[in-house]
Order: sequence, then C-alpha cells, then structure tokens
Amino acid sequence: MGTKKRILITGAAGFIASNLIHRLLQSGQYRLIGIDNFDDFYSREQKERNLVPFISDPDFVFVEADIRNMDQLLALGDLDIIVHLAAKAGVRPSIQNPVLYQEVNVGGTQNLLEFARKRNIRQFVFASSSSVYGINEHIPWNEEEKLKPISPYASTKLSCEMLGHVYSHLYGIRFLALRFFTVYGPAQRPDLAIHKFFHSISHGQPIPVFGDGSTSRDYTYVEDTIRGIEAAIRYDQSDFEIINLGNHQTVTLAELIAAIEKICGKKAIIDRQPEQPGDVPQTYADISKARRLLNYRPETILETGLVRFYDWFKVQNSNKS
Repeated sequence: MGTKKRILITGAAGFIASNLIHRLLQSGQYRLIGIDNFDDFYSREQKERNLVPFISDPDFVFVEADIRNMDQLLALGDLDIIVHLAAKAGVRPSIQNPVLYQEVNVGGTQNLLEFARKRNIRQFVFASSSSVYGINEHIPWNEEEKLKPISPYASTKLSCEMLGHVYSHLYGIRFLALRFFTVYGPAQRPDLAIHKFFHSISHGQPIPVFGDGSTSRDYTYVEDTIRGIEAAIRYDQSDFEIINLGNHQTVTLAELIAAIEKICGKKAIIDRQPEQPGDVPQTYADISKARRLLNYRPETILETGLVRFYDWFKVQNSNKS
C-alpha cells in the first residue's frame, strides 16, 4: 500500500468530526490531524470525551488551534485534504451574535481556503447546512433551489459555499459543500432537540416545544452522514459540487417526541412555547444527486438511530454519576 493520505479535520472534538475520525481510522487508509479550539458553546468536558477513543492512535494527531489563526494552520505541516467541520453552531444563538458567526464561520473558512491555496491542498470538503434553503415550499429540496436563508447562521453557510466556488475557479481547489440535514446520533451536541428531549424526559423535566409540534425535520443518522463525507473525500469527478446529505424522510416534532417517549418508557411534560425566529417549518432533502455522485444511501431508520443514541446517552450519564 502507498503512503497514507493526510487529512486535516477541523472541529475534531465535535459531534460529527469525532464520529468521522473514528470511521477513517478504522479504515486504515489515512493519517489524520484534528484541530479544535474548544469553543464554549458547550462543555469542553464532553468534547474531550469525544476524543478519548483515538487520542493515542498512531495515525491521529490532535492540535488545539483556531481556524482564524493562520500561523497555527501553517504549523500543521503538509496535507492532502481538508475536511472542514468547525463552525459556530446554532440558528438561534446566531441571531444574538451575528458578527461573531460571520467572523468564525466565514472568516475561518476564508482562512482555511487561503491555507489550502498556499499549501497546494487540492481537496476541500465543507460542512454546509440545510438551513441555507430557509423557507421554501418546493419539497423535497434539491441543490438547484432558490435559497432564502432566514438566520445569520444560514447566511454564513451560504457565504462559505460561494467562497469555495471562488477558490475552486481561481486556484483549482476541488470544493465539495455537503448540506447536512439534522444529523443526530452518539456524541450529539447537548443543545440539539434529540439530546435535550432524552435528557429532560429521562429526568422528568419539561421539554420546550416551539409551536404546535407540526414542524418537521429530515433527521439523518450520523453514520449515514459519515459515509457521505467519506465518499466526498475520495470524489474526483468535478471541481465544485453542492450536495445534500439527508435521509429523504421527514418527521414531525410530535412524532419525534412520541418515538423518544416510547424508548424512554416515560411521557414527556410539554412546555409549549411560541415559534422561534430563524427556525424553518420543515426540512426535506432530495438526495438523488448524492446517490449519483457519491453512491450515498442512508440506511438507518429513526427508531434504530434513536435507540443507538439512547444507549450512548445512558453510558455518558452513568460516567458522570
């Protein structure tokens, strides 16, 4: 076997990245450098736990670094591929602090693209978001839809896609923007609905439900998303693509809560709240392009994915007690 390709993974201690690192190391095909600045959006403790399974793997190096710091990036050495998963996350918090979201998400991505240009890194996989579609009734959404983002977070993701197009055009960097649709599974961030609902229902605490429960999401199990990222790492057929990675299923909030109640064996205490600014009423992915270009085929039904998350959640909570 030839020399292993070297991949930089940003946001390495986060939810999706830590699952990706686990999968790539299992393949034995890559040497990985993970960077993370341990942003305080949620606890450093959980992020450090995410890294534990592979921190001693000889094919993995972790560096605490910030994507906004070019000197830190240039110190990382030679690389073949960038998988950029780091970002200021969350639609609602972005409304409170839009300037910071612009600085980290857009400025940080610009910095990484400059780094790729300087170091002649030719493959750049970027984590975009279904939020770029905004309020759009033409469902399921395909990649040619007119985009109507309604939050600063969504607008930063769209800006990054366009930056990728510029660098692909000017410098020949292959840029793949993967639009993720409500990814869930083990190591999911504690601010996201599935994690919050399991925690609150398990502890007999009320769960905030924004609106009447009719909003719907295309929940995508993390292992399915990871397989899509893995295929994008290997993709070499064109220089710029935007690709949905969803589950091509839509589940209402009321249906999600019912499924979690069944797994927990407890009824939810509903704390009804008004709809939130920046939230979209539904997300629903057309994944025909992902099938065609990446041979992407999500396999995990919601109930199976929720049980796997709950198994992880129980272990985490037993470790804390």
